[in-house]
Amino acid sequence: MVDETPAAISLIDRPAMLDRRDRFLGLLGTRSIIMGILNITPDSFSDGGKFFSLDAAKRQAQKLADDGAGIIDVGAESTRPGHTPVAADEELARLEPILGKLTSAINIPFSIDTSKAKVARRAVELGASVINDVWGLQRDPGMADAVAETGAAAVIMHNRDGTDPDLDIVADMRRFFDASLRLACDAGIPSVRLILDPGIGFGKSRAQNFTVLANLAALKDYGLPILIGVSRKSLLAENSPTPADTSVVRTLAANLAARANGASIFRVHDVAEHVAAFKVFDAITRC
Repeated sequence: MVDETPAAISLIDRPAMLDRRDRFLGLLGTRSIIMGILNITPDSFSDGGKFFSLDAAKRQAQKLADDGAGIIDVGAESTRPGHTPVAADEELARLEPILGKLTSAINIPFSIDTSKAKVARRAVELGASVINDVWGLQRDPGMADAVAETGAAAVIMHNRDGTDPDLDIVADMRRFFDASLRLACDAGIPSVRLILDPGIGFGKSRAQNFTVLANLAALKDYGLPILIGVSRKSLLAENSPTPADTSVVRTLAANLAARANGASIFRVHDVAEHVAAFKVFDAITRC
């Protein structure tokens, strides 16, 4: 894939970043892609505090890679419901000692889970090749330009400030994506570098989340890959008496349904189990 963007910022190793970006984009459409989650936060809902140190983060990133992740998504700010927002400088203070060392040591693509342009730009300098924005280029006015100028690929996620259970959530999602894609186009981001994420668990009721998962075909006309992030989320275990009911089994069930409905990238904590399950799924569906 030819890089069509100018070198608007000075990257630590731009050719390596572009190579990883293109390796990741080149996988799209060939098989199910597993995105491993690495939270270097003290407060993420499932694994907050576990990988906050460099050694722990490196061990976990290597495990995700060894288990078969096609890309690793690194986040330094929790986006769980009720999370405490952090400033860009705090997010960077968490990333700076870790991200560059991960991308240097582990030769697979990395993405940065952030909604801040300043953080996104620095993460690309540190080796990230995908910007995963939970506000779909719409929260930070500089984000679309950051994506365009760094040459990174981008995940555009649907989000809402609140939940309205009476809303036509599919129509709302389309309005949101239309606005995000206009921003991307105006900034000069090629569509081949864009991925859509319906934002499961963000600004939606449980019923709306399931409606979205059942109606992913409504996004097919965009002609863009679809990423699903439902791993270990409580919406999978209504009235659950124990946390175990949000285990890998329920996550796998939701992700396999999403795959059947058109999704191709799956952001998960449990990489090995998903790699094994999707090998079977892909083998069957190719027959």
